Amino acid sequence: MAERISDAEHAVMEVLWDRAPLSATDVADRVAPARGWSANTVKTLLGRLLAKNIIAADEDGRRYLYRPLVERADYVEGESRRLIDRLFGGRLTPLVAHLAERDALSDQDIAEIEALLREIKQ
Repeated sequence: MAERISDAEHAVMEVLWDRAPLSATDVADRVAPARGWSANTVKTLLGRLLAKNIIAADEDGRRYLYRPLVERADYVEGESRRLIDRLFGGRLTPLVAHLAERDALSDQDIAEIEALLREIKQ
């Protein structure tokens, strides 16, 4: 995904990743109340995502149904890689060390990381 998406666009994408295809009204019903956005704001965000070729719109009578062209997993992978590259020189270990030093890892987090590492080693 070449184009980056804003936090507001991300909120719309989460709705579409959860359940698509959806009309603009359906998206607004799901995202606007929590954000205090108008339906027009949601339509503007959908237009931006269309322009970035991150979503598609298919005609359905007099309305359009929107669907993601980018999988959520692919988006998360790209954003995670950018974060690690930008802040930690492309290395994961300094990120984990940073979180550990700030007591940001719970006992459950540590157990899950240990289990993941055991699984990877096998």
